[in-house]
Amino acid sequence: MKDRWTHQNFACIEATIRSISYPFQGYAWSVVQPQVERALRVLIGFVLLLLIQLSGTEAQQKRARAGEGSAPKDSLRDCANCPEMVVVPAGEFMMGSPPSERGRNPDEGPQRKVVFAQPFAVGRHEVTFAQWDACVAEGGCTNKADDHNWGRGRRPVINVSWNDAKEFVAWLAKKTGKPYRLLTEAEWEYAARGTTKGTANQPPFSTGATINVSQANYDGNFIYGVGAKPGIYRQKTQEVGSFRPNAFGVYDMHGNVWEWVEDCYRDSYAGAPTDGSAVTGRDCTLNILRGGAWNYYPQLLRSAYRYASAPGVRTENAGFRVARSMP
Repeated sequence: MKDRWTHQNFACIEATIRSISYPFQGYAWSVVQPQVERALRVLIGFVLLLLIQLSGTEAQQKRARAGEGSAPKDSLRDCANCPEMVVVPAGEFMMGSPPSERGRNPDEGPQRKVVFAQPFAVGRHEVTFAQWDACVAEGGCTNKADDHNWGRGRRPVINVSWNDAKEFVAWLAKKTGKPYRLLTEAEWEYAARGTTKGTANQPPFSTGATINVSQANYDGNFIYGVGAKPGIYRQKTQEVGSFRPNAFGVYDMHGNVWEWVEDCYRDSYAGAPTDGSAVTGRDCTLNILRGGAWNYYPQLLRSAYRYASAPGVRTENAGFRVARSMP
């Protein structure tokens, strides 16, 4: 294709030269013709090369614009048994849900714009039993965490409290010398939505207006949204990464297990930070979990849904994932 294109353009150059030189035919012209035609070939060739360069640059810009908000390429792992991390780009989104969203609760508002001036790293998957067991073996975690006889390895760790999760991130930080921590609630929702340009009427899931059992692990006896159909109910956790990731390259943000985040629960976003930082306080009696779980219906898997529990509670449907601040 390239050779054919080149041949066609050289033919065009020759035709152009002939059309330019025709009015000057004569004896004097025959003397200077070779030099003039050579100069014309160079000039026209230069113009064509410039046009090709500009066309290629425009195509690259179009591809770049088309890729805005797509999955980031950067990932990292700071040790053999550390969680794999995805670098989430800087950006902004509208946190919470609009009043028109089906199943919305009052504590999902008022919506506000949250801006992340810097990228941060988030666990590509929920923390697994293999990673949790490594923490226990090295003395960083005290709870051995019951797996309900569902299996350990790549299944998400369950039966861990918010206090347990804090032990894990402290172990990771000490082991690696990196600033590991739990996600803030704002970071979690931003990572779950998978877009750097959220709007006030964004869809409830990263999958769109609805979700199905081929996209997440939840109680498939229930549906959410127009066109949704009932599906299977797996009745337990699935190995991390069993479903497709969202646009940021992060897995299982909807379903599988609830995920503890750093924040204290408040029943309104009024006065909440707009820079993505956590809501904390000495009077904190409830901490937040996000994302829904294997035994919950899809309405509770929405990106904006908030659940809260005491920091010492351990259940068979709650785990967590980690975050890491970037330099």
